[in-house]
Amino acid sequence: MNGYISKIQSNSTDDGPGLRTTVYAVGCPLNCLWCTTPELIGGAAKFLYHPRRCVGCGSCVTHSGGGVDCYYDAYEQSGEIISVKDLVTRLRQDKQVYEQTGGGVTFSGGDPCLQADFFYKVAEHLVDSNIHIALDTAGFYPWEKLAPLVAAADLVLYDIKTLNRVLHRRYTGVDNHLILDNALRIADMGIAMTVRMILIPGVNDSESEISGRLTFVKNLGKNVNVEIIKYRKLGTGKYASLGTIEMMAGTPECDDELITNVKNMAKAMGIEVIDGG
Repeated sequence: MNGYISKIQSNSTDDGPGLRTTVYAVGCPLNCLWCTTPELIGGAAKFLYHPRRCVGCGSCVTHSGGGVDCYYDAYEQSGEIISVKDLVTRLRQDKQVYEQTGGGVTFSGGDPCLQADFFYKVAEHLVDSNIHIALDTAGFYPWEKLAPLVAAADLVLYDIKTLNRVLHRRYTGVDNHLILDNALRIADMGIAMTVRMILIPGVNDSESEISGRLTFVKNLGKNVNVEIIKYRKLGTGKYASLGTIEMMAGTPECDDELITNVKNMAKAMGIEVIDGG
């Protein structure tokens, strides 16, 4: 079985405990307007164009009919096909690092749920090797297909953008009913879960929105903590390279003071706060 991934990042400190190897899956069922990895939205291959590298030789058009093959790397493909065996082999190489730091492997993206069968097969091998697994997902996937992958994980990193269904559809392209339902199902399984709460000025940073999400997290139970994520403008160059419009170009980054206040609010509610974001 093969999967479609963007990259494998070693020594990551942002995707779970310890030092980790993060696998970025190509494909995401959401279309968040603030996405920092727009090249991973959808499931098809995308190419980023870097005009500063282009010398105008025309070989890309002559040989590939659209800029896939460039001698000067002006075109960058967003992903690669990899087998379960090859990916497991690469992930096992850092097992000693995982053991020394309390780390492991994180499936991220994009969203690995779109390739749930592939990542479940990879997870089976990692479980046999006693490697800690974190699953980073927005949870917008049928539960019967998502559940086996969740069950194979030691930790679920779960994105909750907003509780407001209208806002969620406006800014991500999908309804949040399934996402919230799946969060409740994961909590009922008793698997450790970190809810990732991004704060975006003018979108989901109102007092009612913040308190509503924190209350939702609190009600998920004792195995759930929260990570407050600061909105940063990290994907600007990628939108230009893809030839698409950055819809959130005029949105400022989130204020540090607000992040601190929300963390304190969560702690006051008895919710464990994970540093990061």
